[in-house]
Amino acid sequence: MSRFVVTGGRKLFGEAEVQGAKNSALPILAATILTRGENLLFNCPMLSDVDASMRILRYLGCDAYEQSGAVIVNSDGLRENDIPDSLMREMRSSIVFLGALLARTGYAKLSFPGGCELGPRPIDLHLKALRKMGAKISERYGVIECRAENGLKGAKIDLSFPSVGATENIILAAVRAEGPTTIINAAREPEITDLCDFLNEAGAEIYGAGEGVIVINGGKELYGASHNIIPDRIVAATLMSSAAVTGSEITLRGVVQNHLSAVIPVFEETGCKAVFNDGDLLFSAPERLKSMRLVRTMPYPGFPTDAQAVLMAAATLCDGTSVFAENIFENRFKHVEGLTRLGADINVQGRVAVVNGVKSLYGAKIEARDLRGAAALVTAALAAEDKTEIYGIEYLERGYESYEVLLSSLGADVRKI
Repeated sequence: MSRFVVTGGRKLFGEAEVQGAKNSALPILAATILTRGENLLFNCPMLSDVDASMRILRYLGCDAYEQSGAVIVNSDGLRENDIPDSLMREMRSSIVFLGALLARTGYAKLSFPGGCELGPRPIDLHLKALRKMGAKISERYGVIECRAENGLKGAKIDLSFPSVGATENIILAAVRAEGPTTIINAAREPEITDLCDFLNEAGAEIYGAGEGVIVINGGKELYGASHNIIPDRIVAATLMSSAAVTGSEITLRGVVQNHLSAVIPVFEETGCKAVFNDGDLLFSAPERLKSMRLVRTMPYPGFPTDAQAVLMAAATLCDGTSVFAENIFENRFKHVEGLTRLGADINVQGRVAVVNGVKSLYGAKIEARDLRGAAALVTAALAAEDKTEIYGIEYLERGYESYEVLLSSLGADVRKI
């Protein structure tokens, strides 16, 4: 099993290109099932989750491969409409194949997805919406079987919570459904907009992406498209946290300012400065950070739950007390144990973590237990004295492409063993 060995205490410098967004790439890969002909996806990060999605596509009969910096998918040869349990369990986002398969073939059979254990993430919103569109769904022994022999019908769907996954599944099902579908209280994340942009480029007719109401005029024939995946705002936030915790100055290339609108004010509260210029972000941090006071995770455009862990890593070395309230997932403080082993002072009560800044962190052997927690441990290790060994790096590689290489290019001492 791989691990990172990080020798902390080095300042970061230079510039880095921000990879494509994992949370855009995965639903877009699923969306290629709905198209005829060849799709070219640029800026698609080479991650273990992306590899798992491509293996699902190949199992289904599609051509899916990487060539010259682009991922190429052709789904003309699709011949299966079930996904084996072994593939479903590799990542949570595999559930997004449900809507696409059902829309393309009228049938889908798959097991409940795997991925990081962040507490209950029920898919009842997905299934309720698909039932409203005419799908017949049975759940037995952990297997979901969906049928729509006469095709899906457009519907008005009011989500009780702006679930990203449910919004994606509804969109994928609706683009091939008969008639219009309206999603009320839809997720507004940039990755939802990116998925809709890809589908519109392929011939779909979707309006309102990025807003609370999305309208999909279904029944359109979709064809292969060429699409550039948006930069990953969570990777950008992670690199900003890495610069903040080490008192560094770096430049991030290929970022979208609006995507970071909830994150930047928190960094500015600590004394950091963020200057945007035509897709580049010059980020600089003081020698000692001020506290963050209250960070409350919320659906977009609120503070993203995926960035909570990496900002908490920076908060461990702030002057004063920072408070983190996790409102999305109930089990998203798994990184606290590792940070505490490095010398952090963190107290958790339910969904609230109180971080009292310390003067310094110290190297230790620690283990990551989920994707964003792994990124937080690496972030803290960059500032810790001596060496830190981080196990469970396979979690990190689900969302960060060659991260040790990227950090090393910025002057960090990070080795993958």
